[in-house]
Amino acid sequence: MKNTIYKYIFYEFSVYFITALLALSSIVWTVQAVNYLDLVTEDGHAFSIYFLYSLLTLSKILTKLIPFCFLLACVFTILKLEKDNELIILWSSGLNKIYIVNYLIRISLIIMFLQLTLTTIINPKLLHLSRTVLKNSEFEFVSSMFKEKKFNDAVEGLTVFISKKNNDKSYSDLLIRDESSVITSAGSKSSTIFAKSGYVSKDETKLILLNGFIHKKDYANKIDVVKFEKTTLNIKGISTKSINKPKIQETKTLDMIRCFRGNLNPHKTRFKVTHNCNKTKRGKMDIRIELNKRFGMPFFIPVIALVCSFLLSSRRDKKTYIYNKYIYFFISFVILTIAEITVRYSGNSWSHSAVYYLIPIATIPLFYFTLLKKFKYENLF
Repeated sequence: MKNTIYKYIFYEFSVYFITALLALSSIVWTVQAVNYLDLVTEDGHAFSIYFLYSLLTLSKILTKLIPFCFLLACVFTILKLEKDNELIILWSSGLNKIYIVNYLIRISLIIMFLQLTLTTIINPKLLHLSRTVLKNSEFEFVSSMFKEKKFNDAVEGLTVFISKKNNDKSYSDLLIRDESSVITSAGSKSSTIFAKSGYVSKDETKLILLNGFIHKKDYANKIDVVKFEKTTLNIKGISTKSINKPKIQETKTLDMIRCFRGNLNPHKTRFKVTHNCNKTKRGKMDIRIELNKRFGMPFFIPVIALVCSFLLSSRRDKKTYIYNKYIYFFISFVILTIAEITVRYSGNSWSHSAVYYLIPIATIPLFYFTLLKKFKYENLF
């Protein structure tokens, strides 16, 4: 009978948890995807790159929402059982409430390990992959590089300005600054091109310029001026500028741990990593904060399970009964908020990190033994 009860509770919890997670993540992902439209309109990436990049960031959204969705699922599951008088039947049959508390803790441990897997393994890998996708993508919508009366530097080392876009898809009064021989011939330090007009070929692989000058500066800082009536520049395969090195959120957890150990043991150079292993005070603090986010935040999930378990002690004959669901939900929400805020300061020092980890370590046994005391007079199952 006990296993049947547990399966039923797990089923109800799973329905609420998955529904909340899918609904909220869909909303957040849609809003975020709209913000990413600049990748197409401003940076000229293809729609396929845009969708792939947006999908790869979905795991980060799930990680942020899992604790809150766990809170919703716990509250709704207990309230549903209470509303349908199913809890009364369980208590009347002799089931001790602490068994339900223990089962909620086991569920919270499953969600906690899921969260740890996302934060330590999956998220850094997918976020790094999303960065690589942008880095290696080519310009698909070349026309987005030409914006009227605006300096566009979407391509590394290349700045483009046009005075006017004409109805025939040509451009008037173009200024192009090529710092790295991106579209001009190699061998020069930089080039500046002025053209009276120009247009992009139908296959968007060439830029044809009419009536202008090319100012080329060589490595001896000598400037050559070339006048042209018509010239063609190859714009096929140019890539937008992007961050070459991964951000700290995109760095592998193992690399960050090695860097962290290297900071503790400066003479052991074998712990040194290439990216985001800054040994400055700020760099060390950022590493501690990121590691605390990955390893510390999931430990607050069992705390939420225990706070929600206090709903099991609610009695309908008490005046505060109707307010209990709001009280315990608010307390749980405050705990999650405190966890998000304090993790930003947990990297300031060792003592701050210790306090951050002590919060769940201390509150879990405190809440559990409080519940145990409340339910000790219940009939054992």
